[in-house]
Amino acid sequence: MQSLIGTGVALVTPFKKDFSVDVEALKAIVNFQIDNGIDYLVVLGTTAETATLSKSEKELVIETIVDANKGRLPLVLGVGSNNTHEVVEELKSRNFSDFVAILSVSPYYNKPTQEGIYQHFKAIAEASPLPVILYNVPGRTSSNMLPSTIIRLANDFKNIVAVKEAAGDIVQAMKLIQDKPKGFLVISGDDMITLPMILAGGSGVISVIAEGFPKQFSEMVHLGLNKKVDDAYKLHYLLADCIDLIFEQGNPAGIKEVFTSLGLSENTVRLPLVNVNEDLANRIHNFSTKISKM
Repeated sequence: MQSLIGTGVALVTPFKKDFSVDVEALKAIVNFQIDNGIDYLVVLGTTAETATLSKSEKELVIETIVDANKGRLPLVLGVGSNNTHEVVEELKSRNFSDFVAILSVSPYYNKPTQEGIYQHFKAIAEASPLPVILYNVPGRTSSNMLPSTIIRLANDFKNIVAVKEAAGDIVQAMKLIQDKPKGFLVISGDDMITLPMILAGGSGVISVIAEGFPKQFSEMVHLGLNKKVDDAYKLHYLLADCIDLIFEQGNPAGIKEVFTSLGLSENTVRLPLVNVNEDLANRIHNFSTKISKM
């Protein structure tokens, strides 16, 4: 899965002030990624506020991104739920011809055991016509998919090809990298520790901050993959403060404020999310202005 090595971004869903999907802004955001060095795009991940989108809106988002991309970058589709049957049915019925893989989040809220997580992804692997990227994000799911479970899945199902690891635990990430089967990709899901994970043997990132600063972050990732450590860390520390800023009051409210500063979209989010406050908006704007002048 060479197309999944490097920098992927979890695309937002931009909304107009009336909360409808802003199709033109979404096209602009897609082109902004492509023009600035991003390697692949993730459609309808959790950063897209997918939980608040209707079925017809999800189809509109997919159609808009596919049309704007025009086959230029590989596309990954988010297909996840805490209802295993629901995911399996979507995998059996959807047309995946425009996508190279699916990204599927570990079941949230239910808090399954490790065996329950294994059986969930077993069902997905057996139903999926595409390679599967597991997504471990215990801060949102309330359960940690342990390295032993991930490695078991990777060994048992050849179409489980990668994990987006977002536990924020570099030791856990290193354990995954140490024990993974050959060819299995460990992809960072945590912007702040992306570079250390890559230098430890990771394959890249599915990022939020890269969506706002694609040129700088993707360059950092590629430098890291090429073991140009000093140059990579210069870019890491250039962006580190803004990584903290965009998550300070929740995702994607922070990154949407970056897009407002860049003139790409409104900063509108749907409830239960709310916009960042004025103080944080000003700090994000100041950082964005500084980077844009470099």
